[in-house]
Amino acid sequence: MEKQDLRYLKSLSNQYPTVAAAATEIINLQAILSLPKGTEHFITDIHGEYDQFLHVLKNGSGAIKRKIEDEFGNAISVAEKKAMATLIYYPEQKMEQVLKTEENIEDWYKVSLYRLIRICKSASSKYTRSKVRKALPKDFAYVIEELLTGRPDLSDQEAYYNEIIHSVIGTGRAAELVIAFCNLIRRLVVDHLHVVGDIFDRGPYPNLVMDTLMAYHSVDIQWGNHDVMWMGAAAGNQACICNVIRISAKYGNLNLLEDSYGINLVPLARLAMNYYDKDPCECFKLDYREDEYDVRDAMLDEKMHKAIAIIQFKLEGQLIKSHPEYKMDERLLLDKIDIKQGTVTVEGVNYPLRDTAFPTIDWENPYALSPEEADVMERLTMAFINCEKLQRQIRFLFTQGSLYKVYNGNLLYHGCVPLNEDGTFARVEVFGKTYAGKELYDVLEHYARKGYYSIDLEEKKKGLDTLWFIWENQNSPVFGKDKMTTFERYFIADKKTHEEPKNPYYRLLDREDIVNAILEEFGLSGSEAHIINGHIPVEAKRGESPIKCNGKLLIIDGGFSKAYQTKTGIAGYTLVYNSYGLLLAAHEPFESVDKAVQEGSDIVSHTVLVQHVVRRKTVADTDVGNALKETIKDLEALLCAYREGELIEKINMD
Repeated sequence: MEKQDLRYLKSLSNQYPTVAAAATEIINLQAILSLPKGTEHFITDIHGEYDQFLHVLKNGSGAIKRKIEDEFGNAISVAEKKAMATLIYYPEQKMEQVLKTEENIEDWYKVSLYRLIRICKSASSKYTRSKVRKALPKDFAYVIEELLTGRPDLSDQEAYYNEIIHSVIGTGRAAELVIAFCNLIRRLVVDHLHVVGDIFDRGPYPNLVMDTLMAYHSVDIQWGNHDVMWMGAAAGNQACICNVIRISAKYGNLNLLEDSYGINLVPLARLAMNYYDKDPCECFKLDYREDEYDVRDAMLDEKMHKAIAIIQFKLEGQLIKSHPEYKMDERLLLDKIDIKQGTVTVEGVNYPLRDTAFPTIDWENPYALSPEEADVMERLTMAFINCEKLQRQIRFLFTQGSLYKVYNGNLLYHGCVPLNEDGTFARVEVFGKTYAGKELYDVLEHYARKGYYSIDLEEKKKGLDTLWFIWENQNSPVFGKDKMTTFERYFIADKKTHEEPKNPYYRLLDREDIVNAILEEFGLSGSEAHIINGHIPVEAKRGESPIKCNGKLLIIDGGFSKAYQTKTGIAGYTLVYNSYGLLLAAHEPFESVDKAVQEGSDIVSHTVLVQHVVRRKTVADTDVGNALKETIKDLEALLCAYREGELIEKINMD
């Protein structure tokens, strides 16, 4: 045996000091490999829609209902199954309703607890007892473990089992136990969550979405372009800060920045009133929700909207001019304005401007910030960098997130792999070198992390600029369009200038050779490998399908964001990957938590079987299983070393 191998086995022997310990662990790990794989849940493009996100998270895109149906079938009524599902989704709220309306609450507790125990036993059956034990709530760990492992059908245990439930009710703890069981069921039904990008922007509560994800038991995130923009803002990129504030203003969400994150917008408001007080800001009307926005704020918010947009165009122009390799010169539009004629030249064509009031622009140097604008940006930058809550959430995005992920034979990313028209990987220059395919993702992520973490000022500057590049550049994998026509949408009436042509990737999705080449680029192959993709809303009402290339590629952005739902006709796609295969769920809009609790209403979901596996998937078929197999090999080598005398057992003589 080589010295290096023996040194490793000596280290391993500290954990497994005897033949018995090593053998027991091998037996344990081999048994785990035979268990069914855990259920994975895929969600994308949440865009701050907290209520809908939370409901889909709680119901596991129908996984809870399927578990109830599998356990009870026709043994209980449809109404009872619906009530049970609602209880599991929202136990605290449902308990409030039950306590007000139920005449015999003790009977209700007994029936509900027995049913919850059955569902929980079924949900926990695919896990080891050790894993289930770790998931148990601290206050009820002993009680729940006894109820899950007991056998009330055996006469010797029937009285013991029933007495536990009777005592819980008698001590006034039944409501808490019901809630504990419901939370545990949700925890066990979905083993792992994937968020395929765009948590932020448009909707009003991305902060609550982030808080929920940070408390979730097992999650990974593939960054979307809107996430990267917020990451850039938190790191101090001023162009990203402007985009965050502008989009928040556009959708009537400035209170998110002020109230939820404590970002002081008073300097921006003061600037807006000083320069745009008499400006009607017609081009900067807000796209707010009437039931969630105080219209008395609209006039000031519109002025702030315009003020920050002008600053954004200036700062982005500075970035474009300092990085000719970005190839974005056509996006330099402030210097193409003829203020006397009231026109702007875009790609060689003159267009009349809808708005000609630019009081802060120096036409000799249009991309320079005025002293007042520079002061506002300095204050805003410090506010973003020093916001503890925002920094905590963004660090979570960096630690749990990445631009792409290969997980259990699937490739997950938000936007696209940039392609040329002929389907080859586009080569993109990044700081003097060119990259394509997986290498492009890797180098961009490398610099993005430098933008947040690096203490070297030069490297940090490269990283900060890269974060903006990822947000907006035509070669960014998470943007995937030729240009972002923000300026045109504000200032030019001709909608032809608003178009944002997509990367050839989106026109080549049904070509199997292209999809296979992408999978191979990331180390995947075979009929069971899939690409799971977000970013581009699927227009279901026009008959567009999220299933591409005979099921090899799935685009699961269907419009969680209310801003997209008139276009898509639905309220989002989600995906479930359990031991039996892949299930795609198309959701109708969610009305409210109150209605879900009071009436038992649920998001209407239409589920499509994308792929049914020939053989039920086990832990052995997963990434965790591959790691366990490697551990088993190491333990077998340790056993061999013990038995051949190369290592001596460490037997405790106490």
